[in-house]
Amino acid sequence: MVEAPIIQIESVSHAYAGRTALADVSLSINAGEIFGFLGPNGSGKTTLLRILCTMLPVTQGRVQMLGMDLATSRDEIRKRIAVVFQSPSLDKQLTAEENLRHHGHLYGLRGAELQTRIDQMLTRFGLVDRRHEYVQSFSGGMRRRVELAKGLLTRPVLFLMDEPSTGLDPAARIEMWQALQLAREQDGVTILVSTHLMDEAERCDRLAIMDLGKVVALGTPAELKERIGGDVITLAGSDLPALQRALQKKFEIVVAPMDGTLRIERPRAHEFIPQLVEALPGLIDSLSIGRPTLEDVFIQTTGRRLSEDNR
Repeated sequence: MVEAPIIQIESVSHAYAGRTALADVSLSINAGEIFGFLGPNGSGKTTLLRILCTMLPVTQGRVQMLGMDLATSRDEIRKRIAVVFQSPSLDKQLTAEENLRHHGHLYGLRGAELQTRIDQMLTRFGLVDRRHEYVQSFSGGMRRRVELAKGLLTRPVLFLMDEPSTGLDPAARIEMWQALQLAREQDGVTILVSTHLMDEAERCDRLAIMDLGKVVALGTPAELKERIGGDVITLAGSDLPALQRALQKKFEIVVAPMDGTLRIERPRAHEFIPQLVEALPGLIDSLSIGRPTLEDVFIQTTGRRLSEDNR
């Protein structure tokens, strides 16, 4: 028997003052996944996450979460999810332990049960020795660890994070993802992440790549990169239009201009390069070959780089 998805999104659309933020989005998320929404600013990923964390109503379409309809069971769903927003939600005038205790009180936790959970979270995130220190003295990475500890304190079934690596250095980002993997493995938490960072997206089990309010690609990072169908060749030259015309004439291949270069997708590119250089003397100033990335998937799907905002 196939287990039902923990989240089922059906034909969801949303608009702000006439501007479409989501356009007929449909997808499902399985229990125990680390699922990512990847896209630039204005792609709709944050709007969708806000709907899933119950901050925005479902105005068009339908969302099933944890076997319940989001439109009619919002309060019940809220009890079983946790959210870490892009902007920190910690009280800097409280200690790490006080932040966790206050959060537990909001969820009705008290006494020995709450203290046990606080001790467990402080231990898991390496904060035991800093439990009585004020959060205002912590680094960005340590504050994020307190945020994660606070979110997992209530033992949520779903853990939603909006741009979780904002403000973190590379080492802190690695620590954060190790903690998320541990939460998934030890607690069975399903984790949803919105991001515009490629290395962060690579850590997800599956991704929905979003652009202009739509899901333009869906799958594992490996499956998405396989769509490229080969290596990516990037060419530069002093006369790009002439280089593009020559490429299309001699090789009858699709060439995509991109940021002052020409981009070609080609299987076994290393075998094609000698032919390319020999056939186009004087037109190529430089070239590079790379394995497909998620950025290449976004370019292939939308015709521009992920770093370009939609606003």
